[in-house]
Amino acid sequence: MYVSIIISAIILTLLIAALLILHWSASVLPAAAQAISTVEMIILLSILILVHEAGHFFVAELFKMKVTKFAFGLPIGPTLWKRKFGDVEILIHAFLFGGYVAFPDDDKELNLPEDSPDRFMNRPAHQRFWVLSAGVIANLICAFLFVAVTAGIWGKMPSGNYNVYVKNITAEKTESIWNSGMQAGDRIVRINGTDVKNPNALVMYAQMSKKYDGKVDKIALEQNYEALKKLNPAFARNETIPKDVIIKLPSRMSEQPFKLSNDVIIGLEIYKDNRIELNDVQKAIRGNLSEKNIIVSDGTYSLEDIAYAISDSDCPLNITVERNGEEVILSPVYPNENGLIGVMMDVKEIPVVTKGIPSIIKASTNYLWTQTKLFGYSWYQLFTGKLPMSSLHGIIAVAKVGGDIIHASGLFSGLLLTAVISLYLAIFNFLPIPALDGGHVMFLILEKIRGKKVDEETADKIMTVFFILLILLIIVVCANDIYALVMKQI
Repeated sequence: MYVSIIISAIILTLLIAALLILHWSASVLPAAAQAISTVEMIILLSILILVHEAGHFFVAELFKMKVTKFAFGLPIGPTLWKRKFGDVEILIHAFLFGGYVAFPDDDKELNLPEDSPDRFMNRPAHQRFWVLSAGVIANLICAFLFVAVTAGIWGKMPSGNYNVYVKNITAEKTESIWNSGMQAGDRIVRINGTDVKNPNALVMYAQMSKKYDGKVDKIALEQNYEALKKLNPAFARNETIPKDVIIKLPSRMSEQPFKLSNDVIIGLEIYKDNRIELNDVQKAIRGNLSEKNIIVSDGTYSLEDIAYAISDSDCPLNITVERNGEEVILSPVYPNENGLIGVMMDVKEIPVVTKGIPSIIKASTNYLWTQTKLFGYSWYQLFTGKLPMSSLHGIIAVAKVGGDIIHASGLFSGLLLTAVISLYLAIFNFLPIPALDGGHVMFLILEKIRGKKVDEETADKIMTVFFILLILLIIVVCANDIYALVMKQI
C-alpha cells in the first residue's frame, strides 16, 4: 500500500537534489550558467510529469486497484531502469518528457476474464472518475504549491502592474513630443483616460493612433462629408467629380483619441476596431493632399472618397504624467506614421508583498486565476484564427525560455513559470478530447448517461485516432520550436 508515495518521493528527492546541485553549479561555473539553467528547467518540467502520474497511481492505490506499471518517461528509446515492487513494475525511460500508469486492461497478454475485478473498466464509475481526474488535480495542487512556496520564501509576487517612467526622449526635434512638455523622469500616469499600469499601454496606444493608418471613424467621416458638401454643393455624395474641377476642402481635424481597457492592454480582451478601411483610391487622394484648402480632381473619385481621405489624419495621445509628486497634463502627442512617439521607457514592477499565510494564499490564487484567463484567451485566439499555428510552442521552447528566465531572473522566476505550465497541463489534459484524461472522463459521463459502457473496441479506435492526431500536433509544435530556435526567435 502507498507504493506510489514511496517511489514518487524517491524520484522527486533525486530530482530536487539534482536541481539544487545544478543551481549551485551555475554560480561557480558562470561560463556554463546558461546551459545549466536550461537543464534546471528540464528537471522542473520532469517534476510536473512525475506529479501528474503519481496522482493517478496514488488514487488507484486508495481504491485498491491493480496497477501493473508506473513509468516515468515515455517508451521511446531505451529504458534506463526498471524494477518490480510487488505487482507493480517501475520503469524510468530515457525520454523523460512523459509518463504513464498502466492497468491490467492495458496488457493484452494477461488474458484476464472480461468480468475480472482487476480490470480498471470493471471498477465503479466514481472510482474510475477520481483516478482519471487525479493527474489533473495533482497538477493543480502542484501549481498552487509552487506559487505559494515562491511567495512565502521570496516575500513578493509579480503583480502585473508597473510604474512606467520616461527615461529619455529620442524623437527628432520636429516631432510633437518636444512641444508636449514631457520631461525625462516623468512617470506616465494616464493615456487617453486609461491608467497606465503596464508598459504595453504606451506601445499599444501609439500603434493604434499612428498617423495615416488607413482607417477612419464613422462619425468623423460623416462630419467631414457634411463640411465638404457645404463647400461643394453641386456634387452628390457618390458622383464622380469631373477632371480638373477644383474642390474646396474644410479645415483638417485630428481623429478622436482611442480608449483602451486594461484587459485589452494586457491581452485578456480583443479590441473591437469598428473603423472603416480606406480603399486604394481614397489612400491615393490622402497622399496627394497638401496643406492647401483645395484639391484638383483627376476625374476618378467622389466627395465621399475625399471625405474618407481627409478623415484619415493624425490621432492625439492625451498623456498625464506625475512630476515631483504632482500630476501634469501634457499637450497632445501625435504618433508618426510608424506608430512611434520617440520615448525610451524605464519600467519598474510594483510587486505584491506576501507576508503571512492569508496574503500568500490570496496572491497565489490571484496569480493563477490571471494565468488561467490568459490561457483561455490564447486558445480562443488560436481557434478563431487570430493567432497562427506557428505561434504554438511546446516543451523545447519552454525549456529554452525557462532556462533563459532562470538565468536572468533566478530560480524563483523559474518556479513561477513551472507553476503556470503545471496549471496549463491540468487544463489542457482535462479537455474532453479522446486520448487525454478529459476524453476518458467524457466516455465515463456518456456511460452514466446511456446506462451502459461505451463499446471497448469502438472506444479504443477513437482513442487511437485522436492519439495519432495528438502525436501529429506534438510534431508540429516541435517543428515550431526548432524553427524558432534556429531563427533565434526564442
